[in-house]
Amino acid sequence: MPRVSDRAKILYLVILMLFIIGVFLAWLDHVGIIDIARLTGAASRADSVSVMDAKDDEPSLVAREEFEQQKLKLQERIEDLDRREARIVEAEKSIESEREKILEMKKGIDFERKKFEGEKNRYKGYAKNVKVLANKIENIPPKQAVKILEKWEDVLVIDVFRQMDANAEEAGKQSITAYLMSLMPQNKSSRIMYLMTQM
Repeated sequence: MPRVSDRAKILYLVILMLFIIGVFLAWLDHVGIIDIARLTGAASRADSVSVMDAKDDEPSLVAREEFEQQKLKLQERIEDLDRREARIVEAEKSIESEREKILEMKKGIDFERKKFEGEKNRYKGYAKNVKVLANKIENIPPKQAVKILEKWEDVLVIDVFRQMDANAEEAGKQSITAYLMSLMPQNKSSRIMYLMTQM
């Protein structure tokens, strides 16, 4: 019979001891004294990386949630910027519309100013003509003057009479307008007198 070496004996003893320890641990687990699965799982969990913190190709739940939140914030920011841009466009349209209204008003004011200047110049010319006509009527015989006055419009006759009154007052003498009206036909003189009280 071949002889077993000391080294082999030690190896067999170690294997036997490991077997006995394993059986003993299995019995303790079976009885409920220890929980081998929990012990071995805790060790493996301590060594392994949490699924929530895993940094592999597939993003973790936390990372995905953070990404969705960032995406939502970005979308809200984009919508806010779009709203601001729409308000700016509306404001620009409103400003442009107001500018056009102001330009139209300015054109209207310029037109009215030119019209007023024209009326003023025309009035200056009219006032000058009234003064000339008043001087002529004052310097011709009254009956001849009445024949001329009868052909004029009532407004012109009134303006000439008023100028004649002003000239007489300035010269310190009595105006002849009342005498001229007395020489006019009754309907013409009545109308002139009535209009002079109203204008």
